[in-house]
Amino acid sequence: MNASGTRIPSLEPRVVRSVAIVHDWLTGMRGGEKVLEAICELYPAATLYTLVRIPGAVSNRIERHAIRTSAVQWLPGAGRRYRQYLPLFPAAVEMFDLDRHDLIISSSHCAAKAVIRSGRATHICYCHSPMRYAWDQFPAYFGPDRVGRLAHRLLRPVMARLARWDAATAGRVDQFVANSAYVAGRIRRYYNRRSTIVYPPVDTAFYHPGNVSGSGGRDRTFLVVSALVPYKRIDVAIEACRLARMPLKIVGRGPEEAQLRLLAGPDVEFLGWRTDAEIRDLYGRAAAVLLPGVEDFGMVPVEAQACGTPVVALRAGGACETVQHEATGVLVEGGSAEEFAAGLSSVSRLRLDPAAIRTNAERYSRERFMTDFQAAVSTAIAERELER
Repeated sequence: MNASGTRIPSLEPRVVRSVAIVHDWLTGMRGGEKVLEAICELYPAATLYTLVRIPGAVSNRIERHAIRTSAVQWLPGAGRRYRQYLPLFPAAVEMFDLDRHDLIISSSHCAAKAVIRSGRATHICYCHSPMRYAWDQFPAYFGPDRVGRLAHRLLRPVMARLARWDAATAGRVDQFVANSAYVAGRIRRYYNRRSTIVYPPVDTAFYHPGNVSGSGGRDRTFLVVSALVPYKRIDVAIEACRLARMPLKIVGRGPEEAQLRLLAGPDVEFLGWRTDAEIRDLYGRAAAVLLPGVEDFGMVPVEAQACGTPVVALRAGGACETVQHEATGVLVEGGSAEEFAAGLSSVSRLRLDPAAIRTNAERYSRERFMTDFQAAVSTAIAERELER
């Protein structure tokens, strides 16, 4: 039934004949791509549309789909420098021809949610976040200290126009699905739209404590698993570990790597990208996993907890929903390196139960995502049918 008490029939099998999945870009297997992988599993016959694709950069489950790319794909160096083509994304995503599809699922943190659908189609957007750089994180990405004063001044009006376009195209979505209560609030603030919350899928069967004690046990090393981009605030993790005199391992790559290496001392080890199995082993051995930035949801802290490992995170964003203070980790009130260093010392003193930490992570299992997302799609289709 809907909010007014009217019974909503299950219309999906009758209505949906062709499905399109739209994802911003396929350039690596990060959190958004893990959500996309689960959606692709639910809709194996769907056609996948994306602005830019690097062949082989995502999982075989995603690659098995028929994939259509935008005109951006053919621009020089698009696979490596696609972010430089950001002003072209609105026109590129609007050029996708989706007229033959009855159901459109966009997996969006940038432009994918702005695709144009036919009048008969239902469009559900799984929103990882409204555009961070166009709304509230412009200085972190395009501040004068990062891109230079001239580029900063030139980019500000470009991002302002992009934000206006982002808000204006929110009406193209029939139903927003947010990946956290935090993102639901951002959707309400920037798009003036309500959303259903469906937490991302964490493979809690794959991420598990394993036989850590039998292979040397945990060590004193802290761990960061992250793309090396500004809003992740990896510099804070580096400085906090220096102040706490604790070693740090960093898994990930990104445009901030060279600058972060300049900040790092001898006790910081950059590991680059690692396989999921290697990351699972690193989770299992770490004293704690660090999350110094504001995450929209944050799959890494849940994966770490599934391995029985505590998390030290900023008390903001999705971490407030996934980390239980002094039960599965420590939530740090402020964002300074000094406050994070205190958080590291605090988590080291706590006697946390790995089994309880894992139990908390199991609330975000892949199976739960599959069930909840299918329910959200079915409801959106039924409500769209009643509007006709």
